[in-house]
Amino acid sequence: MFRGKSCSAEWIRSRRRDVFVTKPLRQCSRNAIGVQTASDASINGDREEHDLCNWDELKFSLIPTDYMYVMKCSSGEGAFSQGHLTRYGNVELSPSSGVLNYGQGLLEGLKAYRGDDNRIRLFRPEQNALRMQMGAERMCMPSPTAEQFVGSIKQTALANKRWVPPPGKGSLYIRPLLLGTGAILGVAPSPEYTFLAYASPVGNYFTGSMHFSVEDKVYRAIPGGTGGIKSITNYSPIYKAVTQAKAKGFTDVLFLDAATGKNIEEATACNIFVAKGNVISTPPIAGTILPGITRKTIIEVASWLGYQIEERAIPLEELMNADEAFCTGTAIAIKPVGSVTYQGQRVEYKTGEGTLSETLFRTLTGIQTGRIEDTMGWIVEID
Repeated sequence: MFRGKSCSAEWIRSRRRDVFVTKPLRQCSRNAIGVQTASDASINGDREEHDLCNWDELKFSLIPTDYMYVMKCSSGEGAFSQGHLTRYGNVELSPSSGVLNYGQGLLEGLKAYRGDDNRIRLFRPEQNALRMQMGAERMCMPSPTAEQFVGSIKQTALANKRWVPPPGKGSLYIRPLLLGTGAILGVAPSPEYTFLAYASPVGNYFTGSMHFSVEDKVYRAIPGGTGGIKSITNYSPIYKAVTQAKAKGFTDVLFLDAATGKNIEEATACNIFVAKGNVISTPPIAGTILPGITRKTIIEVASWLGYQIEERAIPLEELMNADEAFCTGTAIAIKPVGSVTYQGQRVEYKTGEGTLSETLFRTLTGIQTGRIEDTMGWIVEID
């Protein structure tokens, strides 16, 4: 390990060659599960996992890895062709592409985890595939099949497996994208689409507990809009609200529903749960919040642990009087809410050892890393 060197993109780029060459791999081999991976001869200057960077300083920021996966679909074909691994690098787009002009694009996010046994695991990748298909239908886009999607994630993780951090040091974040890349001038679906997936080793998205400012002037989503899918257009409109909140010392913004302005919905990139006694409540999936995969998992896990789960509208006042609150998402896993502030009123919640969020966090990460037996078939081992 390189002591004293931070795991930054700049330092890593200085240590490798050919990172931004975007030609498909020419020398490949197939492993036991039939996934095409780069041979050692096709990688110039590869280093061992422990030599890549100081994993102890890993943050949630982009560190370019070795390979990404690319797959195409043209109008009239109706299905994606077989994709391929290529060196991580820039992609070429027409200035009149659908994604640049009209925001026709979807994103996903999932992680590869290295366990104490050194095996690499994915967590419920088929759920990401199904969510992308749902979003694609809403955005008039073709989508990879679940088999194509999961296969692409396996290949991306395996090709970049030296970038999966050691146990307890982080994970390999994998970002699939579905983009309208065909040239078009009128307001209409793109004539060509590109699916790609790239990866980056990451640490914690947030450190410590989360401290929310409740936003009552800007709304993340409206009924009938795209708040319930992972559209790329959902994120930049809330940058101003988030930037202003962080300037005041808050971690993030908690948004209210646009219909009444009274019920909590979600934060910028995570779902929220409220606990009172033995009851855990979370806003319902009704088109304005993202159907989070971690959210879905925690509902199931909490039920196993004997908690009563309610998916319903939650007035802000109920959050302000809760025993505990926490958020879920792929990037953050589970994070406790330390405080919520609304119109000058600040409410604090218990966090740390002995809390519900801590119990759920240990259970979730235990399953994801192989420390707890997976009895639900959620884990996909790839190495």
